[in-house]
Amino acid sequence: MIVTTQKPLDEVLDFITPYTDILIAGCDGCTQPPRGLREAKTLGQLLELAGKLKNQGFNFRVTTVAKQCDNYLAASILKPQMDGVEAVLSLACGIGVQTLAGIFPEVPIFPAQNTHFMGAEEREAGILEERCAGCGDCLLAVTGGICPVARCSKGLLSGACGGSKEGKCELSPDRDCAWCLIYERLKQQGKLALLKESRPPRDYQLSGWRVTT
Repeated sequence: MIVTTQKPLDEVLDFITPYTDILIAGCDGCTQPPRGLREAKTLGQLLELAGKLKNQGFNFRVTTVAKQCDNYLAASILKPQMDGVEAVLSLACGIGVQTLAGIFPEVPIFPAQNTHFMGAEEREAGILEERCAGCGDCLLAVTGGICPVARCSKGLLSGACGGSKEGKCELSPDRDCAWCLIYERLKQQGKLALLKESRPPRDYQLSGWRVTT
């Protein structure tokens, strides 16, 4: 089970203000409470009203995906709907946002949720890569859809450390440096200016939901 809460409307509005044609993608997968088509439509209505109050017009398209964290499902459902889309607002958890960012690297993918908890029953042995740490304050909107909290060995919030070499983490030559990946993604989107913005210290109280029933 994955527990999320909606980001403040003003924060989401700040993400999408530079854009007009926006796809809001719900997720029918694991999040509690569910964030599917109905929630996507409601969010679109709220953002449209908030935009009018600030003399900002949006053209929202609304859809949903059974599981945004499934590459095949997300690609097959969303690719036919991406024509003319300038940005995507995802109601999935942080993993879903990063999956969409990997499928559509040239399009900004913004999180509408903060992810607080991810839990699952034990399963057969397999290899899984952690993509979201459930930090409770999702940074994916400003890191090109790549999570530095989960994917940087040091959890750095403001750029690569001095040990990064040729795009690899100093702890393992087989592991990509998360901040090099972020740099390349933001460069592809023409948004390198985001790297100049300072980040406040991480609030660890936001990720305190480690046990749930």
